[in-house]
Amino acid sequence: MKSNILGVKIDNVTMQEAVNKVAEMIQEPKPHLVVTANSEMVMIANRDPLLNEIIERADLVVPDSIGVIWASRILKQPLPERVPGIELMQALLAESVVRSWRIFLLGAEPGIAEQAAKVIAAEYKGINIVGTHHGFFTAAELPGVLDQIKKSRPDILFIALGVPKQEKFAAAHLANLGVPVALGVGGSFQVLAGAVRRAPYWMRRVGLEWLYRIIRQPARIGRAAVLPQFALWVLLERLLSGGKT
Repeated sequence: MKSNILGVKIDNVTMQEAVNKVAEMIQEPKPHLVVTANSEMVMIANRDPLLNEIIERADLVVPDSIGVIWASRILKQPLPERVPGIELMQALLAESVVRSWRIFLLGAEPGIAEQAAKVIAAEYKGINIVGTHHGFFTAAELPGVLDQIKKSRPDILFIALGVPKQEKFAAAHLANLGVPVALGVGGSFQVLAGAVRRAPYWMRRVGLEWLYRIIRQPARIGRAAVLPQFALWVLLERLLSGGKT
């Protein structure tokens, strides 16, 4: 079951259901793409047909932001809870210890993925991280990066290249890589590596994580400007549907 948020279809799943679905995907022979959709991604998809198509074809699309949850309720297609990309990643890392999944980290600035791997290995004892690579590779270096991932044979490929680059990377290369599951996680490596602090729990709980990010990183103000537009579009859709959405 999916909720349609401004043309972007998002799966009606809880965090545990998302983890369970990924576990099922890893057992299947074909590769799968998991998308973490927030308000910004929804707006980008509305002007980027390729991203929209990739999301449409994804095997699982989880509601990453409080804005998406709010929109689903306004549009009378309520999603059960927020499934933040970083928290889904952490839940899958914990599960990977139990199930012996192989993990590869791709993305972020040079050194960040490696540092994140060290922190993860210390926190999740026994985890099997089979490789890391930063996200600042050139077109000439791409074949080598793909070869490294393929030879590492990960069960889960976490991609931190930002939206929509990470989704387009996965869509272009996942079939050739033969990785069971690829998951775009945005800035999660920086947080796990300790390079960026996440909002305090109380701010996350009341849906103000976006505000914390702006305060800590003022350069994000331009990206945050899309949020009022997102809210307006949601309200207009509700109005134009006569409240029957």
